[in-house]
Amino acid sequence: MTSLPHRVLRALDRFNAAHPWDHNAHYHRWILRQLPGHCHTALDVGSGSGDLARLLTTRADEVHGVDADPTITARARELTAPATPVTFTAQDALTGLPAGAYDVITCVAAIHHLPFAEALTVFRRHLAPGGTLVLVGLSRPTTPADYLLGAAASPLNAAIGWLKNKGRTAPRPVSMTAPTRPADMSFPDVVRGARAVLPGARVRRRLFWRYTLVWRHP
Repeated sequence: MTSLPHRVLRALDRFNAAHPWDHNAHYHRWILRQLPGHCHTALDVGSGSGDLARLLTTRADEVHGVDADPTITARARELTAPATPVTFTAQDALTGLPAGAYDVITCVAAIHHLPFAEALTVFRRHLAPGGTLVLVGLSRPTTPADYLLGAAASPLNAAIGWLKNKGRTAPRPVSMTAPTRPADMSFPDVVRGARAVLPGARVRRRLFWRYTLVWRHP
């Protein structure tokens, strides 16, 4: 016989599937709050359909979005008005980043597709002195704190999904994203790995199965 908690979780899963919303976009405004009021250049790694890169144009004179998927990169260009100061390039995030040093680098829900320490090293190399790196990532739950936060997020996830889709005959469309895979690093491993490459990095668990990392280049 199926236990009550299991039935509740299955019901939540079905509800969430019927009321989707973009967990990554949820953090876009938070990312902006970590950045200076104005900067010259910004780089968004794993830019997908370009929502964050376009938002970064409110802070930066020039924005470059990089994604390994040519199809989603083409879609990002289609969605971007011609006068917007942003370019999108289909390139490998480790070997194909545009040359130069950037005042801001962002990466949302993409670093778990990359070798973690190597990616952070590349980001650090491309970040200008005084620049800001902001990541939103996924980690594998392994600790009681992970599971507690996940349990708290489940009903909130359903409530926000219902509010965002309220009154619609069809679910609110979620921005086009590339295929994803589960994260394989635990949160403690993320913290240790980040601080080894980026001393002083601020890493925090967040709701909706995410963590954040903020580092400012000395």
